[in-house]
Amino acid sequence: MRVLVTGGAGYVGSHTVRALLEAGHHVWVLDNLSRGHLEAVPRNLLTLGDIHDVPLVAELLRQHRIEAVLHFAAFALVGESVEHPDLYYRNNVQGGLALLEAMRRVRVPLLVFSSTCAVYGIPPRVPISEDSPTHPINPYGRTKLAFEWALSDLCQAGQIGYASLRYFNAAGAAADGSIGEDHDPETHLIPLVLQTALGLRPQVDIYGTDYDTPDGTCIRDYVHVDDLADAHVRALERLRVGTALVCNLGIGRGYSVREVISACQEVTGCQIPTCTVARRLGDPPRLVADATRARQLLDWQPRYRDIHTIVETAWRWHHSHPRGFRAC
Repeated sequence: MRVLVTGGAGYVGSHTVRALLEAGHHVWVLDNLSRGHLEAVPRNLLTLGDIHDVPLVAELLRQHRIEAVLHFAAFALVGESVEHPDLYYRNNVQGGLALLEAMRRVRVPLLVFSSTCAVYGIPPRVPISEDSPTHPINPYGRTKLAFEWALSDLCQAGQIGYASLRYFNAAGAAADGSIGEDHDPETHLIPLVLQTALGLRPQVDIYGTDYDTPDGTCIRDYVHVDDLADAHVRALERLRVGTALVCNLGIGRGYSVREVISACQEVTGCQIPTCTVARRLGDPPRLVADATRARQLLDWQPRYRDIHTIVETAWRWHHSHPRGFRAC
């Protein structure tokens, strides 16, 4: 297929671009590089631009005869969303609607959306299925859910087909260490721990050690970024107008903060200093995916199921690129 990837120079987007090319699809990337990296994608595929620019997006879709869009161009920092909710509604909702308007003008009817388990908020039960109530507790989760609602309504009106893929904790890097995770600021646990192993940070803060979990720290489901990319390719190839695919993406097994730190110590051979600090407001004790629907609808199985193998790929990237893409 001929596809446009918005936000394709970002973390999950860039790995998905690579997976799409390997699967034989024709790929173009739109990114404003506000949070993505020029070095993360082939430059001949990249157009610098913003999803709010409806005429530009429509011309890209028309010029390249695009058949489907994979949409990653969203902001994804929970703390930032709480401090600047207007920024998140403008980018994640208004920007998404602008993208849909450009698609409508050129009659591109298929979209795969990068969503999040944050739409569930604090779940009443774990593991979390797609039937769990959606009660997001921050603007980030609310803006992602709002765009999901727009997609659902357009699909029910017969105008589009879409997949909404709700990630749990994206982690890891390309197996060859050529691309990986590079955020500023960095908020994800594994890169924070590995940066501490490299001496770039003095310690890892553990937010709360008194949760109702075996070791008192929060438990999360870490899903490898290449497995996420694979799910996007599979969703794309199953889309039709009027189709709605809503799937969780996770391995179905949780690891605690302390388990992640221990795995990082084993992989790196480094002692990693930690400091216990107060809980963060709204952090659920456990977030673990029930990904049965993705297995059934997408024939998707994560290849990386052990935290050590996930960390090994991340370490390969961080060890060779200690300052991220700036070292390229």
